[in-house]
Amino acid sequence: MKTTSNGSYFDGDILGYWGWMLLGMAIDFLTLGIAHPWAYCLMLNWKTRHTVIDGKRLVFRGTGMGLFGSWIKWWLLTIITLGIYGLWLPVSLQKWKARHTYIAADVSA
Repeated sequence: MKTTSNGSYFDGDILGYWGWMLLGMAIDFLTLGIAHPWAYCLMLNWKTRHTVIDGKRLVFRGTGMGLFGSWIKWWLLTIITLGIYGLWLPVSLQKWKARHTYIAADVSA
């Protein structure tokens, strides 16, 4: 187990990271970007599954379908506002990620 003095660590490895990253890129490529929310959620799920904060593992419960609706809305707002909403898009996405990330369990138990 990779621990730090405060019990926070990341236990993912390079093979897992690149495996999931390549799968996400393949999904993006094969669907011409339409399924990007699903690819994005795959990667986010992997990252949170391997993250422990203060001895508690994180879990991501968002879905590609759940993100897809927001994704379409955000891009439409960006187009309608001639790109201005694009300035808020990273913050909107971060808020969405936070709403779907939870503390799962104490890993030391």
